[in-house]
Formats: sequence, structure tokens, C-alpha cells
Amino acid sequence: MPIYNYRAMTRTGVVVKNRVESSSRQNLIKSLKSSDLLPIAIEQVSYRSNKTPKKQKKNVTDIQEIMKNVNTTQLGNNRKTLTAKEKVNLYLAKTEKITQRDLVVFTQNFYLLKKANFNNIHALDTIIKSTENLSFRGILEDILAGVEAGENMYTTMEYYENVFPYIYINMIKVGELSGSLTSSLQQAVKYLDETEALNKKIRSILVPNIIQFALLLVMLVVGTLVAIPAIQGIFDELGTEEELPAITIWFAGFVDQVVQYWFIPTLFVIAIIAAILFYINTPKGKYNFHYFKYKMPIFGELIFALDFSRFLKAMLLNMKNGMRIQDSIEVSKNVIKNFVMLSVIETSINNILTGSSWIEPFESSGLAKPMITEMLKIGMQTDLTEMMEKLVEYMEIDIDNIMTKIMKALPQVVYAIVGVVLIFFVLVVLVPCIQVYMGNFLFSAYGV
Repeated sequence: MPIYNYRAMTRTGVVVKNRVESSSRQNLIKSLKSSDLLPIAIEQVSYRSNKTPKKQKKNVTDIQEIMKNVNTTQLGNNRKTLTAKEKVNLYLAKTEKITQRDLVVFTQNFYLLKKANFNNIHALDTIIKSTENLSFRGILEDILAGVEAGENMYTTMEYYENVFPYIYINMIKVGELSGSLTSSLQQAVKYLDETEALNKKIRSILVPNIIQFALLLVMLVVGTLVAIPAIQGIFDELGTEEELPAITIWFAGFVDQVVQYWFIPTLFVIAIIAAILFYINTPKGKYNFHYFKYKMPIFGELIFALDFSRFLKAMLLNMKNGMRIQDSIEVSKNVIKNFVMLSVIETSINNILTGSSWIEPFESSGLAKPMITEMLKIGMQTDLTEMMEKLVEYMEIDIDNIMTKIMKALPQVVYAIVGVVLIFFVLVVLVPCIQVYMGNFLFSAYGV
């Protein structure tokens, strides 16, 4: 049974922490609420987590069970001992990182096999045989063992929530419980493809600009540490009266001081980071930090749109499978990690219990666009499921528009910052180099 670390708040405002076993995150949340505890954070002890000791698989004992079925001469199956190289290769294979691509390929293959009327056991067994990533293969073996024991797939997937996103697990769960797994897998494939495409867009914006900025800073520091002392050495050797620019002398002295007393700025930076981390790990600090994410320049609007779109997609999926609005919101909120959004959703649930509008908290938060809340209101008066389908489409278009704005605005911001650094680089490093190249200092050196 999965183990969870949770932090919750009592009615008196006292924050409590504990580690418990529970069949699922939803059951733990219900248990905490029944005990008058408000969940703040729930973290499952995940597969291959860096923060907790490695745990045994849910249904199989160890990845060595998989290796017994691997047909390769490189592993030395007919020998009693392995060479050092073979042990290293085996270790690297067993600890290989599970990527988004692995999950996409698995879902696509599973969907195709289900369309071909494979049962779950046959489909999983077929996919496992062609899975090269041994870490992911171990998880699939665990899922297969659970299915063979009569469990649903999603129960084992919940044990590996760091590999399978919650909304993905929810899709599989709804598909298994409603008998529409093939349809759920199709939706999961679409969700993963859209997520990967969005991540690629974000990386294409951030990575080149960050690399450009970092390289320019490296050039500035290296040029100051290498070129400036060399130029100053030439001036001193020839006895010229020429001097380096004042800004160059100042910055070179500043860099020298930083290098000489490196521990002071290092400790200062560490202290600032530690103070920030301590603050954002408090309930109030985390809430303020999450609110800043939604209000931050450039990316704030995008972060909120992504979270809200993810919540609406999960809610729509649950409603299509017959859930009431309240239950759909209760289940769907687990795809959200932002405390601000969670507080709005909790207020929405409370409004339903008291007979008020569940849309009002989103409207009064000032985060959701008027178009979104108006569409939800109209949906409540007509067909909410149909309106939410249109709303999800609208959100996807809105996210694309926001991404387009960011792709136009971010380069301008980065270019402005890079431009300032570049001007500083010219004044500090290139101007002295030009002085040496022009040779004017030679006239002063020889008394001309």
C-alpha cells in the first residue's frame, strides 16, 4: 500500500505532519477531512525518489526478476560472475531515467493493442517485451503483476505518481471503472502529445536566451580576469602614462575582491537562498509564492492558464463519465499543486455544500478571465458538459495566444538585458583591447 507524507492544518491553525499508509491520495484526503484536518501538502513516497530510501515494488520483488527473462549474451547469463564492465552497464540500465517519451510510446502502443481487442494482460505482456528502458520495464512488470492478481491498472500506477501524472492516472481509472479504457487511452495519448508540444515551446523560448546570457557573463568575467591583467602588465612593463578606463579598473578590482574573499558572497547568497526556501516552506510563504507565480511578469498569465486548463480537462473527463459536479471538482483538484488555485477550488466545493454558486470563487479571485466564468455560467443554464468542451477548446487557443505573446516579448526583454551586459563588456574589456591595438600608449612610453 502506498505511503504518504502529509501536512495538514487543524481548526485552530496548528500545522501537523505525519507519514501514513493509504490506498490512494483521495482516500487519505477524505480521512483527513473526516478528522477535521485541512490538507496542505500530500506527497507519496515515490519510486526511485531521491528524498526517501528506495522502496520495494508494489507487486514484484525486484528488477532482477525482469533480468531473468532478458535474452542477451552481454549479461553473461551462462556465467556465475559478471565482469566490472558488465556490472556497470547493468547498473546504468537499471537506473535509466524514465522520460516523457517512454510514457507516450507506452500509451500509444497500449491504445493500438486495445483497439485490436487485446486484453490488458496480453497487451501489457506484449509491450513489456519491446520496452528497452529497464526502469520503466520494471514498473510495467509491477503493473502486470497487479493485473494478474485481479487489481486494476490504476491502483499500481498511483504507487508511481512521479512517473504517471495524476490526470493520466485519473483517465486510466475512469476508463477501467466505466469499461471505456480504449477511449480513455486515446484521450491520454492526446493529453501527453499536447503536454510535450507545450513543453517544447517553452524550452525553445527559454533555453537559447539563457545560454546566450550565461555565455556573455562568462566572457565578461574571463575577459576581466585574463585580458585586463595582461594589458595592465604591458603598460607597466613599458612605463607608459596611459591608464585603463576607470570603469575597467573598478570592475577588475571588484572581481579580484570577489575571487579573494569568495566565501563572503557565497555565504551571503546561501543565506538569502536559505531564508527564501524557509519562508516559502511555511504555509503563508508557500501561498504567497504560489500567488506570485500567477501574477509574475511575462509567465504569470501562462502558468494560471495551464493550471486552470488542466483542472477543466480533468473535470470534463469525470463529468463525461457520469460524476456529479461536486464529485468531479473534488477529484479533479488533485491535478493542481498551486495553493492559490486549491484554495479557490475548496471554496467552490464549500459553496456547493451551502447551495451557492461554485463558479463565484473563480470569478471573485480575479485570476480567471471574464470570458471563462461567463461560459461556465451559461453552461450551468444549458448543458455544462458541452459548454466545458467548448471552454477547453477556448483555453487551448488562449494558451497558444499567450505563448505567442511570450515568444514576442521575452526576446525583447532578454535582448535589453543582454544589451546592457554587452555595453558593459565593451567598456570594461574591449576598450582596453582597442587601446593596445591602436598602440597610442607607445607614444607616452617613449616620451613622444
